[in-house]
Amino acid sequence: MLAYLQENQQRFNGLNFRIGMNAGPVVAGVVGTHYFDFDLWCDAVNVASRMESHGVSGRIQLTSTIYERLHQFIQEDRGQIGIKGKGEMNTWFLVNRKPTN
Repeated sequence: MLAYLQENQQRFNGLNFRIGMNAGPVVAGVVGTHYFDFDLWCDAVNVASRMESHGVSGRIQLTSTIYERLHQFIQEDRGQIGIKGKGEMNTWFLVNRKPTN
């Protein structure tokens, strides 16, 4: 998404994204009686939301859970940041896919 926005910046008039990523177990379900909506609940979703809201425009911010799983990507250490309801957390930015040999 970010690469597409950057390549088409003029078309989107400066539109930018903040993206947060986390992983973990979730609970999913359908909500509503007349108008149905599908939703996810759990700590993993809440922390991913915090990664987005505490992130930097035009960057993808990761938790340590994601950092440890994405070995094929270049990641930049952001250090610790204060996350509401969680305290200080180590975070990283996803930079790019590592070159293949």
